[in-house]
Amino acid sequence: MYPMNTSADLLKELRIDRKAPASAPPPRRGLWIGIAVAVVAIALLAGIWLFGRDPAIEVRTAPVVAIGTGGSSASVLDASGYVVARRMATVSAKITGKVREVMIEEGMRVEEGQVMATLDPIDADAQRTLSASQVAAARSHVADMQAQLKNAEADAARLQSLVGQQLVSRAQYEQSVAQRDALRAQLQNAQRNVQVAADQLAIADLGVDNNIVRAPFSGVVTAKAAQPGEIVSPLSAGGGFTRTGIGTIVDMESLEIEVEVGESFIGRVQPKMPVEVTLNAYPDWKIPGEVIAIIPTADRGKATVKVRVALNVKDPRIVPEMGVRVSFLEKAQPQRQDKPQGVRVPAGALVERGQKTVAFVLQDDNRVALHELSTGIVMGEDRQVLSGLNPGDTVVLDPPAGLKDGDKVKLAEATPN
Repeated sequence: MYPMNTSADLLKELRIDRKAPASAPPPRRGLWIGIAVAVVAIALLAGIWLFGRDPAIEVRTAPVVAIGTGGSSASVLDASGYVVARRMATVSAKITGKVREVMIEEGMRVEEGQVMATLDPIDADAQRTLSASQVAAARSHVADMQAQLKNAEADAARLQSLVGQQLVSRAQYEQSVAQRDALRAQLQNAQRNVQVAADQLAIADLGVDNNIVRAPFSGVVTAKAAQPGEIVSPLSAGGGFTRTGIGTIVDMESLEIEVEVGESFIGRVQPKMPVEVTLNAYPDWKIPGEVIAIIPTADRGKATVKVRVALNVKDPRIVPEMGVRVSFLEKAQPQRQDKPQGVRVPAGALVERGQKTVAFVLQDDNRVALHELSTGIVMGEDRQVLSGLNPGDTVVLDPPAGLKDGDKVKLAEATPN
């Protein structure tokens, strides 16, 4: 019996108990905690890297310029204008005609009276030939009248002696005298006709000369307007296909500046006032000049007054219609050599911080240093700084409100035109 019980017990032990709870999986909480710690660490390092950097502020800069130690002139007004020529002419023929030859080119210098072009002179030559023939005919008629008068005077003298001897009638003598006087009158008329014919010949000579176009003054050719074979006319008689001129010449000695100044600022400008002219083509070239005149009329539409400015320097680089910028200057005042003159700084570089005028100076490490300033007079768009800056320093233009001493900056990229 015992062995059988043992076998039954053994079979019972081998039976699967469906009601027993399933075994729990191995724990994985530690893995997830490790991953979370790593993520937090990475985020912390990234934040430290991002917020720990010193961000550079984008700024614009300008140089500090020395004013000098002698007498100085401050700009009281800046304005824009153009180079113009007081003597400029589009040269044309006095008559309508066909161009035979053009002797000028752009950029060529011509002297007063130099031939610029010629027209076809066929009609003028024919008229002159006719006038010359009329002069010759009038002179021939005078010679004929002189011969007839000479004969009539001889007859009258002979009959005068005969009538005294009563060999001819007095009526015959008086008829010869009347014929002589008539021939004298006819001779005078013939001589006047010679003068009229000579005047007509002179007019015909002018007609021939009008076919030659000459330069009215010395200058430089800036435009060539006609070609051989074209019709030119001062009145454009031929319509749209007729040229009105041969070319344009400019007297380069008469170049000056025309500036339009706003009505609100014209009171700052006076005749003979010194100026400094800067050509847009040569921004580093400062040309001295002075005010010639203020035109006594205003432009209602633009509210400006025109001002004429003379250039004290003549240079071939200065050509008409160039754009310029004119700085109207105060007259130079002599100052003591030991008096500090300071520097010239754009007004946009000066700001107020804590009731003090300051500027930010760019350092070699691209950081800015705050400098307290002592300012002087207004110099147009600039300011005079008596202390706090040195010539050659670079200052920040229009510094942001949040810019502080020691901040790192970077230069703004130039905006393309």
